[in-house]
Amino acid sequence: MFVDVHAHLDDKAFDDDREQVLEDIKKAGMTVVNAGSDLQSSRFSVELATNYDFVYACVGIHPHEAAEAPKDYLRELEELARYPKVIAIGEIGLDYYYEFSDRKVQQRVFLEQLELAKSLNLPVVIHNRDAHQDTLSILKKSAPIKGLMHCYSGSLETARELLKLGFYFSFGGVITFKNAKKPKEVASELPLENIILETDCPYLTPEPYRGKRNDPTKIPIIAAKLAELHHVSPQEVEDITYANFKKLFDARRLSY
Repeated sequence: MFVDVHAHLDDKAFDDDREQVLEDIKKAGMTVVNAGSDLQSSRFSVELATNYDFVYACVGIHPHEAAEAPKDYLRELEELARYPKVIAIGEIGLDYYYEFSDRKVQQRVFLEQLELAKSLNLPVVIHNRDAHQDTLSILKKSAPIKGLMHCYSGSLETARELLKLGFYFSFGGVITFKNAKKPKEVASELPLENIILETDCPYLTPEPYRGKRNDPTKIPIIAAKLAELHHVSPQEVEDITYANFKKLFDARRLSY
């Protein structure tokens, strides 16, 4: 089974045909994890997971939204995380590329959510852009239960440090881009046993559809590129990444 471990089906890009996209995902026999980025999208993710048996949810505050998080945001995240199909706290982390929120605020909100995840015995889904050293340092100090580095863009050296912490890594359409040398190198060097597939839809559409809206049904394209990088068959990638999904998010929490 193919799994899109990181999607944003709540995005306004799907407002006109969301139900049809979900039907297409169902027909493809896929599983999708919808990631929250603020309280509103986290609520939406829980609603999607409640209404569709092939959808799971993550809930969390993205670093872009950290400055706007209400004072009691942790209380609501904890309440949302009690829903059976919420399988992680995310996406959370640091973003020093845009810096829509002050770095100190980002770090505080990141740490608070890591502690929440530990208290709930849930994995975390990490967003990290141009903040590799601070992200690694915080994760080493906090030592989360388990975690996923979403759309990993760091170095192989940093990835090896994260492997020691038990992290998994997800790769998406970027590894199909002609100019994406580093992501391809890192994806090819990391063990398949620590990789899961994602789209980050509606963003980062793989070739040859780059420039159009992304959606979870594009996962086989990404799987084929990962198979090429590891010199294995697409079926092996499908089987291994599905097994990794179950290990990371604890098969006992999944309804199959």
